[in-house]
Amino acid sequence: MAINKSMRKVLKALSFDGIEVEASRHLANLKAIDPMKIFHRTIDGKIYNAGYEVPVRVYLPREKETDGLPVMLFFHGGGWVTESIDNYERICARMAVATNHIVVSVGYRLAPEYKFPVGLEDCYAVAKELYTGKIAGIDPEQITVIGDSAGGNLAAALSLLARDRGEFLPKRQILIYPALYGDYSDASPYPSVQENGSDYLLTAGKMRDYIELYASSEKDKKNPYFAPLLAEDYKNQPKTLILTAEFDPLRDEGEEYGRKLSEAGNEVEIHRISDALHGYFALGIKYYHVKESFELINEFLRRK
Repeated sequence: MAINKSMRKVLKALSFDGIEVEASRHLANLKAIDPMKIFHRTIDGKIYNAGYEVPVRVYLPREKETDGLPVMLFFHGGGWVTESIDNYERICARMAVATNHIVVSVGYRLAPEYKFPVGLEDCYAVAKELYTGKIAGIDPEQITVIGDSAGGNLAAALSLLARDRGEFLPKRQILIYPALYGDYSDASPYPSVQENGSDYLLTAGKMRDYIELYASSEKDKKNPYFAPLLAEDYKNQPKTLILTAEFDPLRDEGEEYGRKLSEAGNEVEIHRISDALHGYFALGIKYYHVKESFELINEFLRRK
């Protein structure tokens, strides 16, 4: 369904700048109230990053015969500031069933209490456990890294970091409307920041606030693990699927990242979801943008 004039007026009224951290977290936490939770088969665990226990939640696609299933390592969105594994419960449970994968959701630490690179290092610690074969029954060749929005940033940064450290290397990554750049001012080189940055729920102003909350210094904003579009080397990256949303200020940077990966010799697919807004992936499985996304994801996963 296309966005008509009436819908545009409603969206514009709901689009405003400014992030109040605690209020935003309380609002996000309402999603954790899920009467369908009893039907999700989950296992909670912890993986150490130095002295910190990183929470993980494992979602199984079915009750029996899960041995040997492939794995999706998932990093949630929320501007590095809000959201949690609890809030993403329904999304991850749905993902496990829709893809017939075990989904491992990571509860990385959030800004502003824990600024860059703490959350990324939490994600890296979990990935290292999975990819180095320390968890029985998981084949490193059958792991796909996936994240939406800020989680897409963490997934892309993880793949760069893993290559540079040489401890493991993901084979596949899925980036859903990822945040990959650090400038959401009028000086941004990406037209979607100006075109979609004021009237479609996620605003350029909010992105500027998220960046300030996540960065510990101005130097961070020039770090490719903070903003993967600033990387100088895109070689030896995973096979990549990038999904962007038409009415999203992050649209063009996600597509540009795909082009840079492709130019460096990596296998890349880029799909723009028509009429979609940032955050659409959190909507119900019957929502047509979500259905289209899972069709693309499953096609990508089938092409080993």
